[in-house]
Amino acid sequence: MEQAVIAALLLVGLVIGAGVGAAYARAKRGWKDYRTARNLVPGTRRTAWLATRAVITKVGVIALLLVGAAAYAAVGSDHERADPAPTPTITSTPGHPAGR
Repeated sequence: MEQAVIAALLLVGLVIGAGVGAAYARAKRGWKDYRTARNLVPGTRRTAWLATRAVITKVGVIALLLVGAAAYAAVGSDHERADPAPTPTITSTPGHPAGR
């Protein structure tokens, strides 16, 4: 009878130990993953800001080009505002008939 109690206690201890051991292994793995991710954050953050800066620069250049094109379209070209070209006057020279 004593052996049955010892076997039951051993079985209960084994089940509890396996549960606690698995929980400990999961917690240790979680902390290791956390430390790895925490150490990667500065590099990842730097990369993200570099990508963001590149996009903002491209958008800024495109916006400036659009504003310049709109301003040019609003003002119009110089050809439309130029005075009309003078009409040539035909004068006759001695020895040549007029209009030729």
